[in-house]
Amino acid sequence: MTWPPAFQSQTWFELLLQCGLERPPVGVHALHLMTTDGQFQAHLPCMQTHPRGHLRSLSNYYAGWYGPVLATGGDLSVVDWAAAARLAARLPGAWMIEMASMGADDAWVMAWRRGLASAGYVTDTYFSHGNWYLPRAPWRDFDHYWQARPSKLRHTVDRARKRLDRDADWSLEIIRDDADPLALARGIEAFEAVYADSWKSAEPNPAFMPSLMRAAASAACLRLGVLRVGGVAVAAQLWLVDAGKACIYKLAYREDAARWSAGSVLTAALMRHVIEVDQVQEVDYLMGDEPYKRDWMTHRRERIGLVAFRWRDPRGLWACARHHAGRWLRRLKSPATPASG
Repeated sequence: MTWPPAFQSQTWFELLLQCGLERPPVGVHALHLMTTDGQFQAHLPCMQTHPRGHLRSLSNYYAGWYGPVLATGGDLSVVDWAAAARLAARLPGAWMIEMASMGADDAWVMAWRRGLASAGYVTDTYFSHGNWYLPRAPWRDFDHYWQARPSKLRHTVDRARKRLDRDADWSLEIIRDDADPLALARGIEAFEAVYADSWKSAEPNPAFMPSLMRAAASAACLRLGVLRVGGVAVAAQLWLVDAGKACIYKLAYREDAARWSAGSVLTAALMRHVIEVDQVQEVDYLMGDEPYKRDWMTHRRERIGLVAFRWRDPRGLWACARHHAGRWLRRLKSPATPASG
């Protein structure tokens, strides 16, 4: 099984459909993206979640981002986006199209928006979430990267490792693939046990995370880190490494292990691994602007959502009016920005 870039592969979308959605969609569509001379380049997976609902991207909170699945040798820069939008307009629920968690500066997003406008849609974008990340340059190795981290973070990890060495019999494991099925099974079991005993809410779809870890392991994209104290897993993290990028996907630690800063120790170990062993070109913390991410990453970008309303359809026109009226009301209610100077 191959694994194209994470969250933009057929494997990913099939897994999401199989066990990642809270309820099955009423319709699933693959919007083909073609050149002007009919050459297939990619497809955009879409769904309709309700018989009277609008068309939306096949994505949810499990997806780090959303984008097209490229064909072998596919090139989005040559796609006829106007033709793609006209095809989209024929799909069920296409009186409104919504796609979430896309790169704000991605060229394909801007081209898709122009294509939708040419096909009779009124489009708008909205803020989805912040995304912290770490480019490889200029870090020569992990030590070079680590010396540039805030001193508070470095001291926290150094003290935690010394405390673990002094107080406990501890070990750290990173599982990369399914070469040892028993080790993989123990790692998945440890991850689920730690997650269940952490501060985090239960997964809405319990089968999804084990299925994702097995799929990633079979493609050697898995980086499942487990830190154990006295043989008991106290921290676990799931990272996905693919196409030169490491995605920090899920992390958890037992609350009674907070005194060891086990999560930070494990993050540092995984960061060393992806920088020095995998030699990735980017580490991506995916969704959210939590303050702690700034300590580990160096750059921030934004993910956006895109909505498009077919104004010739009464449902689209009404949805467009409600959308823009809502934005106008929110601006009225928000505090005025103080004048500078």
